[in-house]
Amino acid sequence: MKMTVNLPTYQYDIFIQKGGLKELGAWVQKLWSPRKIMIITDQTVNEFYGNVVKTQLENAGFMLEFYVIEPGEQSKSLTEASKIYTAMSDFQMTRSDSVIALGGGVVGDLAGFVSSTYMRGLSFVQIPTTLLAQVDSSVGGKTAVNSTTAKNLIGTFAQPAGVLIDPETLETLEIRRIREGLAEVIKSAAIADLTLWEELEKYQDEADILEHAESIIYQCVDIKRKVVEADELDNDERLILNFGHTIGHAIEQVAGFGVITHGEAVAMGMYQMCTSAERLGKTPHGTTEKLTTMTRKYHLPIEFSELDRTDLFNAILHDKKARGHQLKVILLESLGKAKIETIQIEKIKDFLAE
Repeated sequence: MKMTVNLPTYQYDIFIQKGGLKELGAWVQKLWSPRKIMIITDQTVNEFYGNVVKTQLENAGFMLEFYVIEPGEQSKSLTEASKIYTAMSDFQMTRSDSVIALGGGVVGDLAGFVSSTYMRGLSFVQIPTTLLAQVDSSVGGKTAVNSTTAKNLIGTFAQPAGVLIDPETLETLEIRRIREGLAEVIKSAAIADLTLWEELEKYQDEADILEHAESIIYQCVDIKRKVVEADELDNDERLILNFGHTIGHAIEQVAGFGVITHGEAVAMGMYQMCTSAERLGKTPHGTTEKLTTMTRKYHLPIEFSELDRTDLFNAILHDKKARGHQLKVILLESLGKAKIETIQIEKIKDFLAE
């Protein structure tokens, strides 16, 4: 499967193909002439796929250097980015060289950020190996690292030269990571695709999801493609992709990065926004019940009562959707359709109420 992201000044292709990693060399040859490539990955992914990537690219005539980070959100930092800059300099990379992000969302965000800032920008490609990265973070050109005050506070918009998605990599994921990715799948369906929502209702379990992975990934990526084409820089329509994320990011930070996964926090954030919006008369009655049934079906948590609401509010003050004293929140107009509402930032407390 292939689709093209068409932006006003740039376009790139997304390939979704089982076994795609085994054709990586030929795919990269179509994008780039022979050059140095820095492969940024994590320890877990490197153990599974480092050798096949190395063989494919060296046989295709590329010079490689691997930079391997520790798995987890703690690696998505300016400290780690600085270490990678040094490694790139030691490898004597120039602006005619490139970067490959091989891994999940942390690797993709970090590698994209480093690529877009080293020597004011190197070309890079995304090879996402988790469900969450395949359906969401690898597409759209957002890059970022975390600060001590907020998740993804430091970042750039930088579009990849291409995205290669091999659903076979999902077979090596632990079940918690499959479920984490399903939170973003559920989000995509909830905001923009009632048909996908109904498909998710029909599937029995995570095994069903993996069996239909290519189709599910394609539908989610297509949703994101359309939104990104309409609003590349996240000023208007693209904000709907953040349903559940305003509270979700705060949950991740307050709990301590890595304690609650991104997908789990998004599930909690979607539930909290939906139940609060329904209570306030901003979302149709019964929507929360359907969302709760779906998230519980795929074993995603929705409760976070142990986290202090004041701490969550203080974290939300640094949300990137804030504009002055106002904040744009994403609500469900109905299942399959999202809406953006601008509120005074203090009003987010209404959505944090237990």
